[in-house]
Amino acid sequence: MKLTILGCSGSLSAPGNPGSSYLITVPDRPGILMDCGPGALAALQEVSDPSDTHVIFSHLHADHCSDAASLLVWRRYHPTAPSSRRHFMFGPSHTALHIGRMGADGPDEVDDITDTFDFRPWESNRPVDIEGLTVTPVPVDHTAKESHALRVEDPAGAVIAFSGDSGMTDTLVDAARDADIFLCEAAWGPSHDGKPDGMHLSGAQAGEIARRAGVRTLVLVHIQPWADKEATLNAARSEFDGEILLGAAGDVFDL
Repeated sequence: MKLTILGCSGSLSAPGNPGSSYLITVPDRPGILMDCGPGALAALQEVSDPSDTHVIFSHLHADHCSDAASLLVWRRYHPTAPSSRRHFMFGPSHTALHIGRMGADGPDEVDDITDTFDFRPWESNRPVDIEGLTVTPVPVDHTAKESHALRVEDPAGAVIAFSGDSGMTDTLVDAARDADIFLCEAAWGPSHDGKPDGMHLSGAQAGEIARRAGVRTLVLVHIQPWADKEATLNAARSEFDGEILLGAAGDVFDL
């Protein structure tokens, strides 16, 4: 199993860093695109075939899904390599409606995406099989309806955990338990002091979750372009003494 960060900028894209978008691949099988934020499609084209890709969403805020409408265009209308099959799309129960509205021709229309995607709604804590990988959606505490952390496990036992967007909650510890790679948002920067609950995490909170979950490597993501990344990293280190990295577009992890 291989993880490629296509983009991990928080709340919006940044120069050289698309919004939240991560590609998980295994040899000789379609990739799995985990979130599809602004700029994701351009980055995906550089490393994989957009027409041969499943899509899974943590939640449907724009910085996690807005390039999905463009992905539909590629899959349907590419002159030489359109999609030859329907791929899975997993997400909140309203995903097909939400993406369909983004791709529609008018304000009261909904594009029917069933020609190119087989949509299945998440059932919290119920694992699904995608290309031999087990994906479990774990509910988290965020402002978007039906927000989940995602836990991806291969048959050999390697685990990638992704917080999605979330405030501090014990379910994130469950999602990240013993993960080899834990992609954890740190949108509040070093500290959550003065910030609203049930929205985002700080670097210190990300470090606490990594410590409690016993993860191998913590990768801090979803940090806004204007944030102090080094201070956020140092705050995480105050809570977790394992390996901590600042996620960057183009990073690749082989598990």
